[in-house]
Amino acid sequence: MTTSFLTRSLLQSLTRRFLPFAVTPIQPCPHRHDVFQGMRKNAAYPRGADSVFRSLAVKGTLATLLSVMLVTGPRTLVAAPSAEEIWAVVQQQQQELERLRTELLASQQKLAEAQRKMAAAGDSQAELDRQKSELQETRAMVEATVAGIESGAYGGSASPTHLGGYGELHYNNTDSGDQIDFHRFVLFATHQFTDNLSLVSELELEHSIAGDGKVGEIELEQAYVQWDYTAGHHSRMGLFLVPVGILNETHEPETFYGVERNNIEKNIIPATWWEAGVMFGGEFLPGWSYDLAIHSGLNLDTDNTSASKRSNIRSARQKVGEANADSLAYTGRISYRGVPGLQLSAALQYQTDLAQGDADKVGIDTIGATLFEADMVWQRDNFSLRALYAQWDIDSEINLLDPGADEQYGWYIEPAYRVTQDLGVFARYGRYDLKAGTSASSDERNQFDIGVNYWLHDNVVIKFDYQMQDNDRATDVDGFNLGVGYSF
Repeated sequence: MTTSFLTRSLLQSLTRRFLPFAVTPIQPCPHRHDVFQGMRKNAAYPRGADSVFRSLAVKGTLATLLSVMLVTGPRTLVAAPSAEEIWAVVQQQQQELERLRTELLASQQKLAEAQRKMAAAGDSQAELDRQKSELQETRAMVEATVAGIESGAYGGSASPTHLGGYGELHYNNTDSGDQIDFHRFVLFATHQFTDNLSLVSELELEHSIAGDGKVGEIELEQAYVQWDYTAGHHSRMGLFLVPVGILNETHEPETFYGVERNNIEKNIIPATWWEAGVMFGGEFLPGWSYDLAIHSGLNLDTDNTSASKRSNIRSARQKVGEANADSLAYTGRISYRGVPGLQLSAALQYQTDLAQGDADKVGIDTIGATLFEADMVWQRDNFSLRALYAQWDIDSEINLLDPGADEQYGWYIEPAYRVTQDLGVFARYGRYDLKAGTSASSDERNQFDIGVNYWLHDNVVIKFDYQMQDNDRATDVDGFNLGVGYSF
């Protein structure tokens, strides 16, 4: 069999299959079936695109052969390509088809991925719209709640007046006796006149009952107008707490450990200590603040029959009740809060005459006095530490009233640990002496306290502590204390 006969047979077969309009058929080739059978065995058309690629395969091959013959002219029929050459052309077309198939499959995958993303985007947009709707509803509820809180019972308008207070009940079982006492019941009232002008007041009932012959008192402890005259600076005019110590300005029951306030801040400072006058305060550097005050002063009870009462600083508080103002006092304090959890303060007070010009007419001369106090409060996680030192340096003239009273001092240190959010334990060691002057024997007292606070709420606390007090006069006072306190 010649090559030209094979070519004619192949062309005739292709013409019959794809060119039914041909008028001159070529003689059939007995090996036509074998050639195309081999082509079909080596073809790997994708099932998803069979009709497309099968048509492209056959028509592409036919177009290639016809193009070759038309370009080369009649000579091609005389010197037709060999079977190997035809097969090479078929294989080349097959490779092209494989490339096209791969591209089509990749395009289909990209289309499917794009459709999936579009569907997901639609879901995400729906979820986003739902969340936005819920956020708007929540915001509306919060705004309504805030408006409800701010509005008082005064025609539905926001009230600039607010009330608060605190109280504490104590049970003491010590060597000095057993007693139960509703020690303090306090009410606060504040009023905001403008954004920079406000009123602060505090009224206290001590020991539950007051009146002639009663153990209690009704006292006005704060009543001042605060004017924030510039950013970060203010003035207070009226009756205010003296800026000295840790407890004097912050003494709500839940803010400190122990049923009773410690003896150093009670007898040396002496808390709670308020005076009337004018005070300026503010921040002068980042973390640094100041307080400067001119106010009414102490007035010793120089004609008291008890020597210890005559020199007692706590008994010298006038509480701004027709207070003698012959000798005013001057107090300054600097505080540092630049480190998180740490507060350091130092205060100094000077008064020219604790006897207020011999107001009691006992023939005493001027008794000048200076108080120095320094304290630290440190909080780190559940551990806290408090420490304080205070000392009075008083003119020696006071020794005529009570020998040795020209120097009075005290200090304490108090570590504490918050075991849980509701439970805290503490220990405190302190020492103070109200007659530490060189002209008299010491009256030094040492006290160790250990106890626990249990908070039923952030503002409600139950307290228990055990005290052991040792003093130079052999009048030790040991025992335990139990109390409950609150603020609002």
